[in-house]
Amino acid sequence: METAIFTLLGTLVGGLISYLLQRQRFKQELKILREEHKTEFMAESTAKHFLNHKAYTDRSFETLKKHLGGFEDEELRKILVRSGAIRTFREDNTEWWRLLSRMDEFIESKKK
Repeated sequence: METAIFTLLGTLVGGLISYLLQRQRFKQELKILREEHKTEFMAESTAKHFLNHKAYTDRSFETLKKHLGGFEDEELRKILVRSGAIRTFREDNTEWWRLLSRMDEFIESKKK
């Protein structure tokens, strides 16, 4: 009986140590990945900032491109999609982007 208790106790302590080490390793790997892809994370954050402006539900692609410089057009479009934005075209065939989460707000503004 005593051997079983010590075996169980050893297994629990070993499992806890293993869990804590894996958790620490996961956090470190996540930090490294964020550093490697920092540009993309920051670009998505900046895109969301512009698309969340109180006064504007939509932003032109040209405005976003101006403020998020350094990206090719297609790469910037992918960033916008990852940010939760959708693309629309106006009657003059210009490209505009809006956050999907602001669609209700956009519809309300069109009703007025």
